[in-house]
Amino acid sequence: MNNLRDIALAGKRALVRVDFNVPMDDAGLITEDSRIVGAIPTIEYIVTQGGKVILCSHMGKPKGQRQEKLSLKPTGEYLAKLIGKPVAFVSDCIGQEVAAKVAAMKDGDILLLENLRFHKEETDNDPAFSAQLAKLAEVYVDDAFAAAHRAHASVVGVAALLAEKAPGFLLQKEIDYFHKAMDAPERPLVALVGGAKVSSKLGALLNMLGKVDRMIIGGAMANTFLKSQGVEVGASKVEDDLLDAARDVLAKAAEKGVAVFLPVDFVAADAFAPDAVTKIVTTKDMPKNWMALDIGPASVLLFKEALQDAKTIVWNGPMGAFEMDAFARGTMALCQAVAASHALSITGGGDSNAAVKKAGEEKNISYMSTGGGAFLELMEGKTLPGLAALA
Repeated sequence: MNNLRDIALAGKRALVRVDFNVPMDDAGLITEDSRIVGAIPTIEYIVTQGGKVILCSHMGKPKGQRQEKLSLKPTGEYLAKLIGKPVAFVSDCIGQEVAAKVAAMKDGDILLLENLRFHKEETDNDPAFSAQLAKLAEVYVDDAFAAAHRAHASVVGVAALLAEKAPGFLLQKEIDYFHKAMDAPERPLVALVGGAKVSSKLGALLNMLGKVDRMIIGGAMANTFLKSQGVEVGASKVEDDLLDAARDVLAKAAEKGVAVFLPVDFVAADAFAPDAVTKIVTTKDMPKNWMALDIGPASVLLFKEALQDAKTIVWNGPMGAFEMDAFARGTMALCQAVAASHALSITGGGDSNAAVKKAGEEKNISYMSTGGGAFLELMEGKTLPGLAALA
């Protein structure tokens, strides 16, 4: 894989695939900007080298239909304020207007194309669409880790057509940190896995059993594991069709000598609501009509102990419904424990990163990955199409 610093950029047009798929409120204001901020070093480097920066990204899932609420125009305006430099915008990503705007660019200029997914051909990886994008530039730079698991035109199609290509600094950082954590870790390596569903993380769990020394499982997915062991979980969220799969994970962990830690108590509630009646119960005393919405204090202590001497921690998924303050204590406590550790710590996924920010610990985490689905697929041991296309 090439290095961006090895490419002569002066006077060249660089098509930079970024991930500006950021959350916005109803007024169209950006509410979380880490993906935009993360792309700035690559953009500024190309500018300082005398290159022309053509930014392309998706926003949401318009399914080939133009939707003004999913326009990237506000994102370009936001980026311009962050970098203190004009960011021109064009209302499409292919066609004559785009070609004219690109032709008029001067060295150091920045141009943002409209949402790629306003064209169905983007997600179809259509060759003709890829060719039109590729004609805009002489260099391709992929800095969109969160889209690297998608075999889309702007991710793999363009890369196949341009000889000069490289990962941007954000994508390179993602690759480097993941390699440190999973391929050449300092041990003990501890995986902290939470969230709602076993089904979305089964592949990752099985693959990690061959890499980690310990595994901590929390969140709603822990209910499926507990029920698979005969534990009463009341009205908690459970994937009953995956009870055998959960037993299989635990059996394989035992075979490989990987210690698995499951909750021993819950913050239980009579309803999924911020004002629900709550109480702390052990896994032996769960009321039948109540649900587990957070790990309890004994589980927090157990999980902290499992993290105590960790040298590497990889975390994906919260320990409970942390969006509601009544059920946030377990996740917040683990955020603080990971942040206070002396381990290389990596979080991945929107909920995990949101939890770290809610706890105010983002500066104390080694690296917060910008990709959810891509991060999970790496944890599963898969080769991401976007990375393969750069090889």
